[in-house]
Amino acid sequence: MQNSMSLPDPDAFPCDDVDVVIFDGHCAFCQSQVRRLHRWSAGAKPLAYLSLHDPRVAQRYPQLSHEALMQQMYVVSAEGTAYGGAVAVRYLSRRLPLLWWAVPVLHLPGSAGVWRWLYGQVAKRRYRLAGKTCDGDACRVHL
Repeated sequence: MQNSMSLPDPDAFPCDDVDVVIFDGHCAFCQSQVRRLHRWSAGAKPLAYLSLHDPRVAQRYPQLSHEALMQQMYVVSAEGTAYGGAVAVRYLSRRLPLLWWAVPVLHLPGSAGVWRWLYGQVAKRRYRLAGKTCDGDACRVHL
C-alpha cells in the first residue's frame, strides 16, 4: 500500500533531511495515530510517513525486517538511527513541542520496560482496536 493518506512523503524532502515514520498502513488504528502525529508535528521540523507495506521501505531501510516492522512502528531519524515502538514514542516526545508535556512521564527513570510492555500490548491488538482495512484475508494472519 502506498502512502495514500495526505501525509508528507519522504520523496518530497531533500535526501537525509527528514525523520521518517514507518507504520502499518493496513491498520486503521495505526493510520489514525499517524494522522494525529502529523497534526501534532505542526510547528516542528516536518516528519515524513511511509507504510511498512510500501516497497520503498525494504529498499531504503534493509536493516529493518518486515517482521520487526509488523511488531512496532519505527522512526528513522534523518541521521539514519532507527527507533522502534516505545523508544520511537519517547524520541518523538522530545522532538515535537506539542508532546513535551509527555516527556516527564515517558522518561521516568526505570519506566522504559513498562512503556515497552504497554506499547507491545497495544501493537499486538492494533487490528482489533479500530477495525481492519486489509483486502481479502490479508489481515487474518494478524488477528
